[in-house]
Amino acid sequence: MSAIRLSPAVQSLKPSATLAAAAKAKELKEKGIKVLDFTLGEPDFDTPKNIRDAAITAMNAGRTHYTASGGIVELKQAVCALYQRDYGLQFKPNQVLISNGAKHSIHNVIAALCGPGDEVIIPAPYWVSYSALVELTGAVPVLVNTTEASGFCMSAEQFRQAITPRTRLLMLNNPSNPTGSTYTAAGLEALAKVAVEKDILVLSDEIYEKLIYKGGEFRSFASFGPDVAARTIIVSGVSKAYAMTGWRIGWTIGPVDLIKAMDNLQSQETSNPCSVSQYAAVEALNGPQESVEAMRVEFEKRRNYVMERMQPWRSKYGVTFAEPSGAFYAFFNVSASFNKPLLGGTKVGNASDFCNALLEQVHVALVTGDAFGAPGYVRLSFACSMEQLKSGLDAIEKFLAG
Repeated sequence: MSAIRLSPAVQSLKPSATLAAAAKAKELKEKGIKVLDFTLGEPDFDTPKNIRDAAITAMNAGRTHYTASGGIVELKQAVCALYQRDYGLQFKPNQVLISNGAKHSIHNVIAALCGPGDEVIIPAPYWVSYSALVELTGAVPVLVNTTEASGFCMSAEQFRQAITPRTRLLMLNNPSNPTGSTYTAAGLEALAKVAVEKDILVLSDEIYEKLIYKGGEFRSFASFGPDVAARTIIVSGVSKAYAMTGWRIGWTIGPVDLIKAMDNLQSQETSNPCSVSQYAAVEALNGPQESVEAMRVEFEKRRNYVMERMQPWRSKYGVTFAEPSGAFYAFFNVSASFNKPLLGGTKVGNASDFCNALLEQVHVALVTGDAFGAPGYVRLSFACSMEQLKSGLDAIEKFLAG
């Protein structure tokens, strides 16, 4: 049999760096080696009981069949109620599309809006899937490098300079994966003014919106006036706030014509999102919210501990970082240790080699910043126990000390 010829789009597609790093860690675990894994961005808490119970009730009531391709009305109404309650934003159910997780929502937006020759502006560092999903449509990711000094936030002037006649969309992640950074209200408003002036659509990925810590703030991008809302496409979901990563429920809020086009696309690709998960998500949004705050408080404790432990690394090892004010990631620059003896005399020349050596030497798994458009940086997820964090940070320090 002759070799199978793959499509050009798939041939150039790289696997998710976070999942690849997790797979490497899993290989060592299967050999009986204890690995301290800080790769995956998912809460380590169980889905709250009231949400699990709602899923059981839905199954027992026979809610296990196809739903409308774009999601059940009850969930769309719950999404609208959430934005009215929390952000004072008014949306109608026909502006909402329920999808198989926020990643699917992002894909739907890009596929519905972009094609060959279009440009999509992406502030870097950026979530690994952004550029890949853009490239799958034939569009071109235009990366705008941000700095640690700016808290990894793109300025309005940087946005303006990146815009060309081919610009179709800005992809904004706030709070950010991988940096944990949050934009100030003033920073967002400045970006919003450029978007209105230049008539650019903004995909605002707000999946970490409920995980904000001291020093950070959150404003939904659509909240800066009607002209801004008309150009904003909100993507979010239940994965991070409600510890529901495996349930795969995300949503898009946007202009009615776009939502209708995305629904048509989704009907051909996946049919509907999981029926049982949708009913569980209704309970997540409409039910008690105390669990969301309890998890946020615990994440903030972990964030504070990580920052306290890493602070001395600045002077000892030349490690630098901007303190995260959202999400659950520490993103730090380890380039000062390149080409210098680390544990066992090991030398590395880039962040990817650093992560590989760290895994081999002390069995700690991080994700390389190379995958996020940030050479020299590594990402640590603190969505894990304090005990694991202590052991992991001890091991990283041992590795850096040489």
